[in-house]
Amino acid sequence: MISVKSFLVSLVCMFVTLLAVGFISQRPNPVVVRTNLENLPMEIAGYRGTEDAFPESVYHELNADKNVYRHYRSGDGRQLDLYIGYYGTAKGGRTGHNPYACLPGAGWAIVDSHKVRIRHPYQSSDVEVNYVQARRNGINTVMLHWYQTAGTTVLTTGIRKNIERFWGRLLHNRNDGAFVQITIQVTDERLKDAQVKVENFAGQVLQLLPRYWPVEK
Repeated sequence: MISVKSFLVSLVCMFVTLLAVGFISQRPNPVVVRTNLENLPMEIAGYRGTEDAFPESVYHELNADKNVYRHYRSGDGRQLDLYIGYYGTAKGGRTGHNPYACLPGAGWAIVDSHKVRIRHPYQSSDVEVNYVQARRNGINTVMLHWYQTAGTTVLTTGIRKNIERFWGRLLHNRNDGAFVQITIQVTDERLKDAQVKVENFAGQVLQLLPRYWPVEK
């Protein structure tokens, strides 16, 4: 049976939440005035980048304010793919893109997924990002992906992203964010080496992104 104290606490929490939502709804949405992400360096961690593009139908589905899609190649021919989809406050700060659905839909079988820790230069401790290994026809796709908000905050789940967006909008009238994905495709014998390379590259991207974070007003 719910106690009177628990009921009152729940009632106060609901009332405060309604007030916060009402306050947020009265504030105008900031708009993206400078995307910046296109200025990310074309050379990262010894890899040289080239621009690429998805079919227009993919961009329509992603519905981002800014997309960055590049292939980064090392001197020995290794390739890492970087995708960043940025969503301003007006679009809710996050994407509906879900690698756990998209990979199987493209014929890749997910064989491993867990969290890995990457050194973040703007935080006092390492941050967690999502690791996925998928397999198709003897080839492995190794992927790291995460949500990023407020330039430096790194999150691994949509639920945490929603909470961060709420507080960002309440405190700073801003809840923009980005989905970041780094992938490499390798054979079984190069799998361990690929994991190291993609994690090192992710660390460099984490260091760079805050410097090139879009501007909203």
